[in-house]
Amino acid sequence: MPHQYPALTPEQKQELADIARRIVAPGKGILAADESTGGIAKRLSSVGAENTEENRRWYRQLLFTADKRVDPCIGGVILFHETLYQSADDGRPFPQVIRGKGAVVGIKVDKGVVPLAGTNGETTTQGLDGLMERCAQYKKDGADFAKWRCVLKISEHTPSRLAILENANVLARYASICQQNGIVPIVEPEILPDGDHDLKRCQYVTEKVANHNVYLEGDPAEAHNMVTAGHSCTKKVQPRGDRHGHHRHLACPAYPCRLHRANPPSVPGQCQPASPVCFVPLGWRTSHRGVSPSWWPRSPVGLH
Repeated sequence: MPHQYPALTPEQKQELADIARRIVAPGKGILAADESTGGIAKRLSSVGAENTEENRRWYRQLLFTADKRVDPCIGGVILFHETLYQSADDGRPFPQVIRGKGAVVGIKVDKGVVPLAGTNGETTTQGLDGLMERCAQYKKDGADFAKWRCVLKISEHTPSRLAILENANVLARYASICQQNGIVPIVEPEILPDGDHDLKRCQYVTEKVANHNVYLEGDPAEAHNMVTAGHSCTKKVQPRGDRHGHHRHLACPAYPCRLHRANPPSVPGQCQPASPVCFVPLGWRTSHRGVSPSWWPRSPVGLH
């Protein structure tokens, strides 16, 4: 059956793979500066600043022009639509500032979660309409990767099969459209930590992933949740300490097992947000799938 969009050429695949490798290069992470206009209000109000376009620009400029010692640690920067078209005080567009520091410019392309009809309060994410045209323009304006967030919640009856399939399909369509335009998609299926589910339930749900005509070498996956028990669960798993009492090991192998079982080896990296529950053995690299401490990838987790 022919696809709606043409297959990627070898040149397109090479470009996507190169961008993905730059984002998850050893020692680098992802800076998330994609707060919405409403979302950034809390940050500004905490320092007594009004939520105006100019104050938002100043805040982002502060991030993008930080000490040069930070530059080697940032592989990519995710921007909000407004920020992509703003400039620093010296007149340089923010994308130019970011690229000048050796980082890849990213853009948030979804338009937020909406209720999913026929479910018990579950959601899907909107924004596919017009995405092809928007991605083409974003690419021209300097963006080389994108972010799209879907949300699933765990309870006795959720996530439902409908919610899983709908969100997997939305993420896959988003990823395929991005790649057609030379943009590396970061796939973000966020599983909320709220609830009383135990660790095994979270691991089971987290491993439910899908593939939909996506070039995996050009798609660093982002697992936006660690595999942990729900916030309300009474059965907590504690990190194991070494003989000196130092927390040097994962709380349990649930998260590494999730990576091994659910992530194809062709995925170039695993972008993982900073988390207080992520206990990683010293010397390990956090971003792969395998069967022993040696299976963590050579590239560290891109913190998002």
